[in-house]
Amino acid sequence: MLMYGCGLRMSEVLSLRIKDIDFGFNKVYIWDSKSLKDRTIPLPIKLKQKLSIQIETVSDIHKKDLEEGYGTVFMPFALEKKYPNSKKDTKWQFLFPMTKVSKDPRSEEIRRHHIHPKTLGRNISKAAKKANIFKKISSHTFRHSYATHLLQYGTDIRSIQELLGHKSIETTMIYTHVVKELNKDEIKSPLDF
Repeated sequence: MLMYGCGLRMSEVLSLRIKDIDFGFNKVYIWDSKSLKDRTIPLPIKLKQKLSIQIETVSDIHKKDLEEGYGTVFMPFALEKKYPNSKKDTKWQFLFPMTKVSKDPRSEEIRRHHIHPKTLGRNISKAAKKANIFKKISSHTFRHSYATHLLQYGTDIRSIQELLGHKSIETTMIYTHVVKELNKDEIKSPLDF
């Protein structure tokens, strides 16, 4: 729901941390995405309760990890040096953590990372099969649907470009062709509207 509701890439949803969800301003913050551009996306109101529950679950897992002598998380860039204790803060924990802790090959620390991309991809495929959807479905399908539905709703192409984090408007323009194709059978006489 979060991938579709925010048009997120798989890597973006997996990289989300608790601090990136802002319930006060109803925003989701994306840092260092594929385009190396930070961006802010509206938080779907329908997801607030589910995300609150998810954050509570992650907080409980983190508390248990700390009690067992783990509880650190990989920190981006030089933040670990600047704020050495922040790697144990709940706000820095991944929003969708793995079920088990593992050894970080970079630091040799035992810590909890985010869900593996292959696991998410496999779960999406299983869900599509269970729903009797016989088309190829991937995490990117949700992002395409997000952009296409925003266009159909009348959102301007520049706003969609910003929401998706595209560097080039040409990349975003691909969705206009999809919408034209979807709407070609619905062309009506102006007299009818």
